[in-house]
Amino acid sequence: MFSKILIANRGEVAVRIARTAQRMGIAVVCVYSEADAGSLAVELADEAVFIGPSPAAQSYLVAEKIIAAARDAGAQAIHPGFGFLSERADFARACIGAGIVFIGPNPHAIEAMGDKIASKTLAKAAGVSVVPGHIGQIDGPAHAIEIAGSIGYPVMLKASAGGGGKGIRVAWNDRDVEEGFSAVQAEAMGAFGDDRIFIEKYIQGPRHIEIQVLGDRHGALVHLFERECSIQRRNQKVIEEAPSPLLDPGTREAMGAQAVALARAVNYDSAGTVEFVVGQDKAFYFLEMNTRLQVEHPVTELITGVDLVEQMIRVAAGEPLAFRQSDLAIDGWAIESRIYAEDPSRGFLPSIGRLSRYRPPAERASGEGRVRNDTGVREGDEISLFYDPMIAKLCAWAPNRAGAIETMAMALEEFHIEGVSNNARFLSAVMDQPRFGAGELSTDYIAEEFPEGFHGLAPTDWQWDLITAVALAMHRRLASRARSIGGSAPVDRRDWVVISGDKRRNARLGDDVDGLTIDLTDEGRTLRLTQIDWRGGSPLFRGALGGRAFTAAVAPAAEGFLIGHRAVKMRVLVLTPFSANLHQRLPVKAPPDTSRLVASPMPGLVVSMEVGEGDEVKAGQVLCVIEAMKMQNIIRAERDGVIARIGAQTGDSVAADDILVELS
Repeated sequence: MFSKILIANRGEVAVRIARTAQRMGIAVVCVYSEADAGSLAVELADEAVFIGPSPAAQSYLVAEKIIAAARDAGAQAIHPGFGFLSERADFARACIGAGIVFIGPNPHAIEAMGDKIASKTLAKAAGVSVVPGHIGQIDGPAHAIEIAGSIGYPVMLKASAGGGGKGIRVAWNDRDVEEGFSAVQAEAMGAFGDDRIFIEKYIQGPRHIEIQVLGDRHGALVHLFERECSIQRRNQKVIEEAPSPLLDPGTREAMGAQAVALARAVNYDSAGTVEFVVGQDKAFYFLEMNTRLQVEHPVTELITGVDLVEQMIRVAAGEPLAFRQSDLAIDGWAIESRIYAEDPSRGFLPSIGRLSRYRPPAERASGEGRVRNDTGVREGDEISLFYDPMIAKLCAWAPNRAGAIETMAMALEEFHIEGVSNNARFLSAVMDQPRFGAGELSTDYIAEEFPEGFHGLAPTDWQWDLITAVALAMHRRLASRARSIGGSAPVDRRDWVVISGDKRRNARLGDDVDGLTIDLTDEGRTLRLTQIDWRGGSPLFRGALGGRAFTAAVAPAAEGFLIGHRAVKMRVLVLTPFSANLHQRLPVKAPPDTSRLVASPMPGLVVSMEVGEGDEVKAGQVLCVIEAMKMQNIIRAERDGVIARIGAQTGDSVAADDILVELS
């Protein structure tokens, strides 16, 4: 077994690998860029080596720097994690050439499966079902349009060396192909150093289901069942679970057998994942093979009890697998929610900034509702423009799927983040949806369920009761505290009006020692709030309403509070009846007219400005291209007009809401 390994990665996966390696008694060396000098991974490492500037192309993607760091530190092996150099056969060969063990599959397997074009040819030869498409050389946009027409729209333009949702576009017509071709090439070159593209048929309403495989260097190969990864945005996974609610034992066995057959065809000898696109009729087709650890590997670990990072290290050290296929079984159900620094209300575009508050839920490793949180950040850390915007991977396990969903929903309630926009409320919304609960999933789920984007949900009747009770409890506690500090005699005020938007209710507070009784006088009902756990300044309010436990996010606001529960967030006022009547007479302020302004939807770099002052533009015309978090985003005109002012030029860095173009 190795005594020291180097982790050629950053963030959450570097922390994940370090913790397993250190548990095994292996010393860990972490490399880091300028942006990551104060990171959690560096803090946890036994040694840390600086490798260059923040852009990945000058640090984490420079193989020579990684290998030199390993050699200088005396590391016997390198674990690449996922992304960056993890699927580069030339990097694996360079490690071997330097006398360093690569903790991953052999270079031949990486090369064969990492090339999405070659992998489809190999898969077909191995008897694996494949999606119809064109896997040869594509000469340019015109040739791509010709190929797409022969396959039939819709099609997918995909980077041959792609992964992680990068370098993918769905094209519904010739214009989509023409515009998307150069964008996919640019993303592919920037993320993988390879701009080759292939085109395949886009199967509508599909599910994304993958099989985890594991092999050793003695010829043993097993699969560890499947993961359902159908909840995606921008072709990148957001929610994953294991097992899949779609598969029956027969389909599971058939998919597992094909995945193992493909792995065996390339003498696969580490952890890897064979991805399939699956129809609602359970027909499945090979998509690609990821020759690395997957982001979503924790859900497989939770249902099998197998530590995949440990197995990768043991296999790389020459140990045989200690189990066979017959030793593996599915135990319970696990769900992973990826907590991203992104704004769901702006099409899930990335956000950057400092985590002014980062309070994850408590982890639980035993019992019927287990919680695991894989993260690479702490409170005060910065989410950088240079890397993927993932904050954490929150995982929940329970004996069955319904229990796992409820455990996840409760854990999301407890997850509190300030400083950057994030998708926790969106994830809560999905957990509460009947369609998700029924397991009726597809990769179109988000587009179908949130066609206008995600802007939060209206409260259920129970949530409106909860928010009413929380607002009254906070108001009473703060008023009592203010009176005690001021030394004034307490005022016995019992009647209050709670207002949020067009919602209004009259409430009378009762006397309670262990909670709060609230009579809703207009409705003839009584609410009972108990187990109150909150003090002034705390961002979370815990309690039980009618015996049902909850956690709400709370913050002060003008004249009242901002209160959130799962996907609901409301501004709430607590007023005396007299003040409430005056409040109703206040005029509504009209929002400013911003229809002439085109603002940047996210922080990023202006790759190109396609228009100039005085140009006439039509609705839908490309104005500029913004690159953020390794993704290129095309900004279009929303209406006809003439360019009155240009707010940014090619090469400029812009913040969210910076004005790019003003129309007359």
